Amino acid sequence: MRIAITGGIGSGKSYVCALLAQRGIAIYDCDAAAKRLMRQSASLRQQLTALIGPEAYDAQGLLNKAEVARFLLASADNAHAIDAIVHPAVARDFLSSGMQWMECAILYESGFDSLVDKVIVVTAPQAVRIERVTRRDGISPEKAVEWMGRQWNQDMVRQRADYEIVNDGLCPLAPQIEKLLSSLAADTATKQATEQP
Repeated sequence: MRIAITGGIGSGKSYVCALLAQRGIAIYDCDAAAKRLMRQSASLRQQLTALIGPEAYDAQGLLNKAEVARFLLASADNAHAIDAIVHPAVARDFLSSGMQWMECAILYESGFDSLVDKVIVVTAPQAVRIERVTRRDGISPEKAVEWMGRQWNQDMVRQRADYEIVNDGLCPLAPQIEKLLSSLAADTATKQATEQP
């Protein structure tokens, strides 16, 4: 069974993933994979250079992050054009990785929900998320809200997800994770039983 963990900026999904990793669960990080592939894949380099221009990479062949960000933020069409190159490469990389779990901030926006059987959403109240993001990234609350506005609304994701972990700083995470893993084990057993001839 393939499982995705998602959640908006400041929800603390990476922290939940770290807790799962402590239990021996290997989790594919879609964001880190996208950055790695943009740096290392000759095919991606070719396509991004054709899209953005030769300034997408510097003379040493390193990704020019500032130039890519400038292009990306210039318009929604530009962002979609980059996504159309990077997302399929990340999807192929995940499917060939042998990993069952993925962490993906933009799971539904990217269509990666089609790659998994179950979705876990990590949620937190907006005020908590804003406080976390402003502290972590040293930005204004207004900027944090703007970043949140670029992602799917938390309630929309919650409605589509199979499980929810509340990471509000009040509800203990360990019991929620125990319950989640028990539910997933039961779901996996059910899936295996129904697939047997």
